[in-house]
Amino acid sequence: MNYEPTPVLKGNILIVDDIPANLQLLAQILSQQGYKTRTAPDGKLALRSIELTPPDLILLDIMMPGMDGYKVCQALKASTTTKDIPIIFISALNEVLDKVKAFEVGGVDYITKPFHEQEVLARVSNQLVQRQLFQQTQSYAQQLEQTVTELKKTQAQLIQKEKMASLGQLAAGIAHEINNPVSFIYGNIALAADYARDLLRLLELYRHYYPHPVAEIIGELNEIQPEFIAEDYPKLLNSMREGASRITEIVMSLRKFTRLGEQKYKPVDIHESIDNTLVILQHRLKGTNKAGEIEVIKHYSQLPRVTCYASELNQVFMNLLSNAIDALETQPSPRKITISTSLSCESESALHNQDSKLATHNSKSVVIHIADNGCGMSEEVRHQIFDPFFTTKPVGRGIGLGLAISHDIVVEKHRGQISCISAPGRGTKLIVQIPISVKF
Repeated sequence: MNYEPTPVLKGNILIVDDIPANLQLLAQILSQQGYKTRTAPDGKLALRSIELTPPDLILLDIMMPGMDGYKVCQALKASTTTKDIPIIFISALNEVLDKVKAFEVGGVDYITKPFHEQEVLARVSNQLVQRQLFQQTQSYAQQLEQTVTELKKTQAQLIQKEKMASLGQLAAGIAHEINNPVSFIYGNIALAADYARDLLRLLELYRHYYPHPVAEIIGELNEIQPEFIAEDYPKLLNSMREGASRITEIVMSLRKFTRLGEQKYKPVDIHESIDNTLVILQHRLKGTNKAGEIEVIKHYSQLPRVTCYASELNQVFMNLLSNAIDALETQPSPRKITISTSLSCESESALHNQDSKLATHNSKSVVIHIADNGCGMSEEVRHQIFDPFFTTKPVGRGIGLGLAISHDIVVEKHRGQISCISAPGRGTKLIVQIPISVKF
């Protein structure tokens, strides 16, 4: 895919008018400025010409015998291949121009007879620049969408890998490949902003040298409101910039995911790990003025140390507790999170898949329950919570990797199990089971 910005080129323009002198004059004005032009003397011939070779812009006379400009425009807008071609209507000064109808059928601008060279060139240039900006914006949006789709697909493949080492190598390559197109998108957004500024500057020059335009131009300026465009276009670019930023955030999450294998495998006090995580989250547990404090209830059993990757297991606790806090944000008091631990001498097959190649039935494991009294979730949502990029949170609040990463840490890295029990109105409980020691 080519991410290089497209230079502004002179467009291919079709001129449609039943008067040969008008065709000749407009073609001469535009050709002298480097535009490629071709002509059509009536609407039907114009449609055939456009079907064979779609132009970048059409200058279309309204009053023509047989098929008038309105009908030609309607036919073009009804076709998926020609609906985005900008059409500038041509009208004589002594004709009553139905501006409402002109714009209703899809026209973007108009010029009047007799032609003024500066006006013709300004309006043509204006529409060609807008068309190019529109095409570039569509291209950037498609690139963003394709990049996100490829990232999701690749992440799903990465999570299925059995060894963290090979997953790390793949993710590092993905981060590199994603960063390149995102950088191009950032650069092209800046270029699109420059184009918009050039276009608005051109409009200001036109206003300066033609301070008293005809009534139709004044009406059109009032209709399109250039000041509003100048204010709104940066917001559109900022939305694209935020989309690229979201991709960067996902890449950073992948990088963090792949660095987990660097930590040491050692005996850990599970209760200490949970308590340390609660200390980090204390500011969120205190609540706000609108919502009261979240009460944490702990039921700790006596546990041996668990040999594990400490930092990764801490990340699991962080993800599960953060999700529990999120679930309680809009809940009325009392808001509670209950954490309980126990020692199990066999796999909790009633809660997990008995066929999974995880802890053996006679091995010792620790079981951690983290429950909240939030609103719960539907069966459909519950079945998807461990899927990569699945999230029910608003945009900007989460990217849907927390539980997917937690699942991979528990199941793949520690040969453990993780499951969820939830129902609407009955809260949510996450159950993590980790073997005390795993021989790889």
